[in-house]
Amino acid sequence: MNELVEDFLQHLRNERGQAEQTQETYAGLLRRFTAWAEKAGLHSWDEVELNHLTAFLVHEQQRLLQNEPEDSVRRLSTSSLYLQIAALRAMYRFAEAEKLLSRNVAEHLSLPRRWKRLPKALTDAEIEQLLSARPSEDPSDLCDQAVLELAYASGLRLSELCGVRLEQLHAEAGFITVLGKGSKERLAPVGRKALEALDRYLQAGRPKLVTRRTPANVFLTRRGTAFCREIMWRRIKARVRRAGTGRNVTPHMLRHSFATHLLEHGADLRVIQELLGHASISTTEVYTHVAGSRLREVHRKFHPRSTLGTLDS
Repeated sequence: MNELVEDFLQHLRNERGQAEQTQETYAGLLRRFTAWAEKAGLHSWDEVELNHLTAFLVHEQQRLLQNEPEDSVRRLSTSSLYLQIAALRAMYRFAEAEKLLSRNVAEHLSLPRRWKRLPKALTDAEIEQLLSARPSEDPSDLCDQAVLELAYASGLRLSELCGVRLEQLHAEAGFITVLGKGSKERLAPVGRKALEALDRYLQAGRPKLVTRRTPANVFLTRRGTAFCREIMWRRIKARVRRAGTGRNVTPHMLRHSFATHLLEHGADLRVIQELLGHASISTTEVYTHVAGSRLREVHRKFHPRSTLGTLDS
């Protein structure tokens, strides 16, 4: 059964150009099913029926989460279940199109309704606190500062920060070429503060990290290698803790802050969509709710008559 999974993953890599993170996610989800199927006595995809898929999903919904105590009541979230169903449906569509399976038993699996979570953004003051401290001349400190400045200035994803290469930087023109999801290319402006941080790092930091085997990635680890997502995530989290913002800041919150602050200061939603590299405007529209709630809070706090309540409908 794993052979068909591998064929599907190769299809994602070579023909669909899906991001590496998407490939890894689908691989983990589908192999979880094949492991369950083996225990259930299923040895080929042709033996799998709709009732097997639903039994597996029930099993997933009820199983104890990894690293949770045995008495824990926490179970798989709706979002995780949504991904599991989406992975099965995508693989079956591929197998049917390539005539590797005679029928698509996953087409009748319905996706659960997902609540849209409003993205969490930092305030202007929190961003200033995070970015205002001038780093030491240690190469890694200069690197961390440049990463944070670029993440906020240009709204890059964590994977995009890890993968950005020297030839993608166009400092004189003030922009960067970004290779986003699905290998889609976009241009992202880079502000003055971020350009200054990048210049300090490239002049005084990166040369000290370079080794004979160093790739052309802009940001390098202490060993002179390219960052993987996990290592850069930890470095950003450590830098945030030292800044003392008092919030559990994730790297993606810098991207959310980038979009939210642009909208709050009058940027057009379509422009923000292009800057973020969203394929659909509906993905970007979630920031209108964030900006709206922030504006209401500002009004409530500072308008002299904001405590009078609202009109009855």
